[in-house]
Formats: sequence, structure tokens, C-alpha cells
Amino acid sequence: MNDDWGHFDEDLERARVAWLYFIGGQTQQEIAQRMNITRLKVNKIIGQVRESGSVQVNVSLPLTDCIELAEKVSARYGLVDAIVVPDLDDYLEQKRVIGEAAGSLASDLIEGRDMGVGIGSGRTLSFAVRSLHARPKSESWVVGLTGGVTSGSATNTFEVATAFARALNVECHYLTAPIYCANPESRNALLLNDELTDVLARTEIADIGIVSCGALAQDTSLTQIRVVKDNLDTVLKRGAVGEFMGWFLDARGQAIDHFLNDSIIALPPDKLKLKPISVLVSGGIRKIPIIRAILRAGYVNRLVTNEGVARALLQGPR
Repeated sequence: MNDDWGHFDEDLERARVAWLYFIGGQTQQEIAQRMNITRLKVNKIIGQVRESGSVQVNVSLPLTDCIELAEKVSARYGLVDAIVVPDLDDYLEQKRVIGEAAGSLASDLIEGRDMGVGIGSGRTLSFAVRSLHARPKSESWVVGLTGGVTSGSATNTFEVATAFARALNVECHYLTAPIYCANPESRNALLLNDELTDVLARTEIADIGIVSCGALAQDTSLTQIRVVKDNLDTVLKRGAVGEFMGWFLDARGQAIDHFLNDSIIALPPDKLKLKPISVLVSGGIRKIPIIRAILRAGYVNRLVTNEGVARALLQGPR
């Protein structure tokens, strides 16, 4: 973890504690439970903030606007938690900051526990490993939540899941199949393989799912898959606003009626919804429609995103 991220992480924690205590009106015990830190640490941060003169009518700490946005998004969409990071002009740097914030959040959720950790794919999630410092119990494991794509090295679910497993020092399980089959019949044939169905079952029992989503643009690794590229026009015509773990969803968050959704090897969104912990890690203006759709359907209970997306999520109908 680089020094810049370390300072950002400390500022974020201090700002969050300060906002929840001085503006949110929560007790030290409530903050400690919410943020998964000790009450002693909460008390220490509050003391430091008081002594530094950072508390005025408004908390004059860096990132306070992000904290307030996160609280409002959480309240509007019924989330357990949200993290909002500052907007950055550089597209890749924005992904990095969102990903590293997600890695820090995941570390707090995984530390010291016996957990099955389900991982999606994408560039943003690949950055999360940089700030992943948790040490779960040795019985823990990682599983990729989707089949693979034929390009996009380092962002493919196989690579991302492997990187998470190495960082956590646990074993990894893979859906060793393409994310899309040629048709539903091909999918059914693949699922006759016991080892593959065993891994699919593991995706369902994982305690935590950490996933991303994608816009239906021409320049993503998913839309470069031949079967998707050849059918992208019909996917859009049937109302898809984006993809979520490879599933094409409409504005309400429902899977569209298309053979690609019947031919996919991936955890269904409804199964993710049942997990105790589910984290959507995604940002960028062009992803607003699919992020909103996912939150509307209630597939995740935590969100990591950037300011511009958070503000858009607070506008218009829920």
C-alpha cells in the first residue's frame, strides 16, 4: 500500500468518525460497531479532532462531503454502508482510488474471520488487492463468481480471484468455463461436469461477494467477446442498461429476456442478494444507469463509488 493511499485511508477514517459523531449524532459504541474498529480508537480520533480545532459548525476535515454523500446514498437505497471517494479527472486513477477504498473495506470485513470470499472481475477490483491487508482464518477460501473471458488479462475473474487469494493467503476456486456458452444447451452440457457444479455451489455459499459492473460500451473486455459483440444491438433493444457479473439488466435491475442470460456461467444476482455481505465496487459517469439498477433491485448491501456517481444516485426517482 503506497504512502498516498495510507494518508487517504487515515483521513477517510477520521472524517467518517467525526461526521458520524458530531453531525450524525451517533454514539462512540455505535460508530465502533458500524466501522468495525474499537471504541478506544473512536474515542482517540474524536479527541484528536477536538484538539486540532477541526470541529466547527461543520466538520472541517478533508472528505467530509464524501462522508455525507455516502450517508445519504446508504439511506436512500437501504445500504448497510457506503464509501464515496473524491472525483478524479484521470479515468484509470479514478478506478484505482475506488478499488483501493474497496480493498480497505474488504480487509475490515474479512480480518480474523473464517469466510468464503466471492470475487467478480474488472479493472477496479484488480486495484483492490493493493490495499488488501486482512488475515482471515486458514480455513477461508476465495472463489471466482463468473466464468472467464478470452482477453483482458489482470482484469479477468481468474486473475482477480487469484490475486485476492494470494493476498489473503488462502486457496482459490475457479469456474473453469467461458462466461457465455454458445447457447443454453451448451451451458446445460457443461453443467454435467461435477467439479464445475461444485464450484458453482461454492459461489452460492460464499459469505461475501465483492463485485463490479459494466456499461454496454464497445471498449470493454466483455463486449469484445464474439457472442456478445454479435448480439449487442439486440441486448440494447431489449432494454439492458449494463451488465452485472455478466448478467444483462434493465433499469429496474431485472435480467432481460435474451439467450445470453440463459447461456451464462455465473452466480445469479438473486443469489448474491442473499449473502450477508455484498459489495458493489464501481464508479464513472457512464455506469450510473447500471449502478442505479443494481441498487434498486437490492442486489448489494454495500457500495464503493465516486462523488459524481453518488450525487447522480440521489437525483430523480429512486
